[in-house]
Amino acid sequence: MTTTLASTTDVTTASPLPRVRPLAVTAHGVVSPAGTGLDALAEALRGTREACSDAAQLPLGPAEADGLPDAVRVVPDFRIADHVGRKGTRHLDRTTALGLAAAAVLRSSAGASPDDPGWAATGVVLGSTSGSVRSSSEFARDTHVEDRPYLVNAAAFPNTVMNSVTGQVAIWHGLRGINATLSGGTTATLAAFRYARNALTQGHADRLLVGGVEELCPQTAWGWAATGALAPGTPVGEGAALFAVEDAEAAREAGTTVLAEVLACETAFVPEGVRPGLTGALADCIDRALRRSGVDASEVALVAPGADGLIALEGAEQRALRRVLGDREVEEVRVKDVVGEAYSADGALQVAAVLAHWQGTPADGGRIALVTGLGHDGNVACLVLRDGADR
Repeated sequence: MTTTLASTTDVTTASPLPRVRPLAVTAHGVVSPAGTGLDALAEALRGTREACSDAAQLPLGPAEADGLPDAVRVVPDFRIADHVGRKGTRHLDRTTALGLAAAAVLRSSAGASPDDPGWAATGVVLGSTSGSVRSSSEFARDTHVEDRPYLVNAAAFPNTVMNSVTGQVAIWHGLRGINATLSGGTTATLAAFRYARNALTQGHADRLLVGGVEELCPQTAWGWAATGALAPGTPVGEGAALFAVEDAEAAREAGTTVLAEVLACETAFVPEGVRPGLTGALADCIDRALRRSGVDASEVALVAPGADGLIALEGAEQRALRRVLGDREVEEVRVKDVVGEAYSADGALQVAAVLAHWQGTPADGGRIALVTGLGHDGNVACLVLRDGADR
């Protein structure tokens, strides 16, 4: 899709900011309503594959008789055993299973065997916000409906912890590096990239798996419906995407294939009393990220917006983009048309969509993309990506 960004007020030209060292994206693992892998997402974005909207594919419990709203996007034919085997998966919830599957797909795409010692020091940084809302809701419900509050399923408790997914990914894949979970709603993954950048720059890690995860469940789906925050017809979705990230210069010296470079990642927060300032805050965030990347706004050729379908936020995001990029045509890749509103996984799937788009189009040199996000909580964020094939 190509949109014309009509110029409004330009961001004031400011002095250059210190450049940051580029990070290399060297592998990816994507599990989405389009299917497993980046190729499936690329086909769905091109319109040659349909995303799954069959709510019957989501296993529901007896306490969830109301099912799901009509507009949903579900990871099709998903079985965690297909990715990690059956042993030890009985008590895993869907959020954890999606994260584990994405990590397994990433390891496969990187050509790393399960017992590869070179991955032992790798860490995990994940955007997950609340962990599994379904697990937390069901556990809380059991304290009311069981004969005694303490007669709950103890095996279900670990799934209620926000960082359960991150910990399980590390345990299952033998990753002993940094283990962090970032809570930030629709900007959670972009916050995770910023955290990862700082950790790598400070020498606290050599390689990190960075991304986001969100499951579809009745609690979140009906919650979105009750808030009225989604534009009519916008589906609620799910998915997980992880990316292996390391210092770009070190990756190239080691002969590692670089799929993309993260040039900068900036975040900001707008207090509730000044929420009309979301447009300006995001515009400043984008401008700051471009300056720290050493990239001029005129070089941006692709935008992956994060506020599609979010009432009151989509307009603010588009105004911020117009303010920075000016009066010219900029191509957009709208991943939510395929995966729906995936909340914590939004940013991860936006990054995946950029890689999928570049994968299917010939490189003509210097391809730069913006990944943007903002949430009702006042968080705004921007990621600057450069196609690795152009270096």
